[in-house]
Amino acid sequence: MNESDAQFGLLATTRYVPRLRLERAEVAAQHRWMAPSLKSLAKGQRAMANWDEDVVTMAVDAARALLIAAPASGAAELTLASTTLPFADRLNAGIVAAAVGLDSATVTRDVASSARSALTELASAMRHPVTETTRIVVAAERRTAKPASPQELIFGDGAAVASVGPGRAIATFVAARTLHADLIDHFRQSGEPYVYGWEERWIRDEGYMKLATDTIGHCLADAGVGPSDVKYFALPAPISRINEAVAKRVGIAATALVATASDTVGDLGCAQPLAMLDMAVRAAEPGALILVAAFGSGCDVLLLKRTAAPCPGAIPDAGKSETSYLKYLSFTGQLDLAWGMRAEMDNKTALTAAWRDHARTERFEGGRCTRCDTVQFPRSRLCVNPACHAQDTQQPTSLAEVPARVMSHTTDFLGYTPDPPFQFGHIDFEGGGRVLMEFTDTDVGELAVGVPLRMVYRVKEFDRNRGFRRYFWKATPTRAAISSAPSSMGSK
Repeated sequence: MNESDAQFGLLATTRYVPRLRLERAEVAAQHRWMAPSLKSLAKGQRAMANWDEDVVTMAVDAARALLIAAPASGAAELTLASTTLPFADRLNAGIVAAAVGLDSATVTRDVASSARSALTELASAMRHPVTETTRIVVAAERRTAKPASPQELIFGDGAAVASVGPGRAIATFVAARTLHADLIDHFRQSGEPYVYGWEERWIRDEGYMKLATDTIGHCLADAGVGPSDVKYFALPAPISRINEAVAKRVGIAATALVATASDTVGDLGCAQPLAMLDMAVRAAEPGALILVAAFGSGCDVLLLKRTAAPCPGAIPDAGKSETSYLKYLSFTGQLDLAWGMRAEMDNKTALTAAWRDHARTERFEGGRCTRCDTVQFPRSRLCVNPACHAQDTQQPTSLAEVPARVMSHTTDFLGYTPDPPFQFGHIDFEGGGRVLMEFTDTDVGELAVGVPLRMVYRVKEFDRNRGFRRYFWKATPTRAAISSAPSSMGSK
């Protein structure tokens, strides 16, 4: 059998990074009066989630792209790994699985408490194959750091995902090694918003240079390969130049180091190992050995061999510079602004109604008339086509992956939104269907009649009195088509 036609292995990987990129220099400038040492970290950008993005929505974006490129065959499992899950007592992975259209019989689980938890799950899936099941491991982080701390500049928001199972693998399993060690490089108590980090030199010398190098050495010995055989080495390390030092200690060539994207994205925490794996498999040639390691309360190491199969599922990166540090603080909830009376509303969600309407909200489910083929949202018993008006003829149809275009748009500076102005309008879906939608990730003057759109799963609103967040779909421009669109046609 050809290696690229392997029956089990790593099927696909991809990563999602929010559109906004906070300029580190702007953050450091605001703290210059009391923390001038932050200047050393002020280079480049860090990924910044929009106000309506969180771990769940970013995980949905990453998993959608992966499943479109490499659909799950047979049964599926989905694991969501994060140290910043939005719900402590609600299955976050279940929200993701429903939004990406996985069957209700899908096994779902949340894992947390360690920056290596995603790689732990991926290594376990590779080490213990279930040949009839596609196992999806998605990791996402939206960590909040204390203002003026180094973490505020080092952290980044984002998600990454990998799938393992039967099919044409892009990489096959060679070896894996795990080590549990309660060496505390940082911690965060339950209920606290910020991590407490320990001294960097001690973490480097006692953690990475001993525990990580020892685990990597054992993994290579288990596989019967030498350090020089590793062509791609991915080691997330928020401390500067640690990965270079570990590679040198182990004997891996410096040319094998996979970029961390620290200058443009930042450290993605739990998602960083999968994000770096995605970069490695896309760069690797057939037959190359890829070593991925993750450190945190121990170490996990996974050694893979690249096949000749092409890598599916890359998400285009359309980053936009953000220079407002106050906007960042507002989006993270660290700055409570006076929004006026229009923001004084009770957003209590009726959970019984939410369950009865879950198909519409989870998968943007409308209806298609079996008699006249008219698509409508929401689905109802009566067809909206005036030439049809058939009753009880509609079949469920999801609009989540259907391309659309702007029909009309309104920019409202009076209505409340955490990122003014509030932009909304009617959109037309390809193949039928017209819906009044909220727009997100779009700038004033960017929308125009005819601009192509795609749907994204986002936070619709927060119930701050009860700590509940409600999700729904929004429309955002398909960035590749914006520059050629008219600039002002149809604005209101």
